[in-house]
Order: sequence, then C-alpha cells, then structure tokens
Amino acid sequence: MSPPNLYLPLIDLSSTDRASTAKSIRQACMDHGFFYVINHGIDDFVVNSLFRESKNFFDLPLSEKMKLEIKTDYRGFSPPYAETLNPSSKLKGDLKETFDIGPINDSLNQWPSKERMPAWRVTMESYDEKIMNVAVRLISLIALALNLDENFFTKIGALDSPMGFLRLLHYPGEIPESEKGKYGASAHSDYGMITLLVKDGVPGLQICREKDRSPQLWEDVHHVEGSTVHRVVAVGQERYSVAFFLDPNNECVVECLENCCSETSPPRFPPIKCGDYLEERFRVTYSQ
Repeated sequence: MSPPNLYLPLIDLSSTDRASTAKSIRQACMDHGFFYVINHGIDDFVVNSLFRESKNFFDLPLSEKMKLEIKTDYRGFSPPYAETLNPSSKLKGDLKETFDIGPINDSLNQWPSKERMPAWRVTMESYDEKIMNVAVRLISLIALALNLDENFFTKIGALDSPMGFLRLLHYPGEIPESEKGKYGASAHSDYGMITLLVKDGVPGLQICREKDRSPQLWEDVHHVEGSTVHRVVAVGQERYSVAFFLDPNNECVVECLENCCSETSPPRFPPIKCGDYLEERFRVTYSQ
C-alpha cells in the first residue's frame, strides 16, 4: 500500500502579521517538524539557474566529478554509496550523489573549473546570498514562536558570521535490481539550526512524524510550487534538490533554552560548541 500524502502547512513570509506567522510556525513544528515557505522573495530565474547548473555538474563523467571529491573538510563531491545517513540501516550506501559547499567565501570550498562550468560559482553565490536572507528572516520568526525576543539569536551571537552550507543532491532514475530496497537518502534528522530545501517537483520525499512509533508511519510530502525525520525513496525517476543548512558560528555554545527546561524536565544534553557538535555529526555520517 502506498504511503499517505501529507500536505504541510504554508508559512507566508510576506505577511505583516509576525505574531500570527510565528504562531503558525510553532504549530507546524509541533505537528509536523516541517513547513512550506511561500512568498520568500527568491524568483524562479534564480531557482531554475540553480537546478540547471546542478544538473550540468551531475551529468559530467564520474571521473571528472571525482576530481572534486570530498576530502577532510566536507567540501566537494560525494559519489553514490559514499554515505549512509541512517547509521542503523543494514543497507549500506545511499543512492544519492552530492556536492557540498561551505560558507561561500571559505577557502576550503572546491569549485568546478570556469572553463568547464563558467556560470557555476556565480550561480551558487547568488542563491546562497538570497537563501541566507530567507533563513535569517525565518530565525527571527522562530524566536517569536519560542516566546523569545525576535532578536534573541542575534543577541546571543548565533548569527555572528553564521555558517551556511549548500548541498546539491542528485537521485538516480533507473536502479539496478541488485540495489532495490536502498534509499536515495536513508532515514535521518538534520542537525543544524534550520534546513531550507528546494526541490524539482519529482516525488520521493517522505517524513516520519513519530520516530519512536512501531512500525513507523512514513508519509509522502506533497509538492508545492515555490516552496523531522525524513528520507528519500527511489521512484524510478531522476530527482534533484538543493538543501541549505544554517548553523551558528563554530564558537557559539548550543544549550537548552531556559524556557524549554525546568527542575522536573532538565536538559537532555550538556552544552556544546557548535563546531564540535557539527564535526562529530559529520564524522559519523562520512564514516559509515
């Protein structure tokens, strides 16, 4: 039986009623862990250019892409089967291939040559600037949704030189019989401050709202133009998406908010610097 379709809440960034928008975000996060963002200000030309450049790169021969393979700094190309996002999976190696770009001016980033892909870098820089703006606007609304001052995350330094990561993803179409049962991206939850995902409309994205439920219920996410634990299933059709992960700077201490804990409900995890936490999560992901 096919999974049920899930229609996620719509969050309108053009709304002038910030209190109402924050309330909607709070409810969406409690009920789903996900929501769609509409009227975000990124036009179709920018998104279409992003997907065009992504496809052009992933269409290159594997030998060419491997010249930009990820090394120790988690920047560059990762071939199919290099990652298993679900560490408990018995099926090792997700089907996807990816290209990771760190903070846009980071010298650790790898870039395809201008001769081969002249528009690549400027396209990525343009999208990164615009999606970072959307993310920062959302963070202030999330602060309100947490009953905090809208500038809370700015005041504690989380947005001082924040780290934005772009991840370009390509999921295969035809899958060999020997690979049936594997996922494009196995079950996982993201581990940054916020993730913004743009996808090409091809189905495959699923979310699980109750990860501790047995058996788990996975729901197909309905696509909306312009737009918790999740995964990508193989649907027999090529699929492209681009994720943007916003993280605080490396020195920012991540800890439970005071209004989210009490004597009877203490913090579940000790404070940790963002950079130390991300390094550990990256290490686990890439060592599967």
